[in-house]
Amino acid sequence: MFKTIEAVIDKEGNIQPLEKLNNKSTKRALVTILDDFDDDTVQETAILSEASLAESWNSKEEDDAWGHLQ
Repeated sequence: MFKTIEAVIDKEGNIQPLEKLNNKSTKRALVTILDDFDDDTVQETAILSEASLAESWNSKEEDDAWGHLQ
């Protein structure tokens, strides 16, 4: 069984789970490190990607695909 939990990694690389784990034996884990984004970074990314996404979104094919929802 797979379980996903949230954890933090400190500057020394120590991983601290944010919830209690009840392991009865040693477990293997995969760790995905997420970047911290502040609100300005998120807004800037959205603005920079808007033009590129608009090309795809504002097409006849896209309108046809989603037309049944209108």
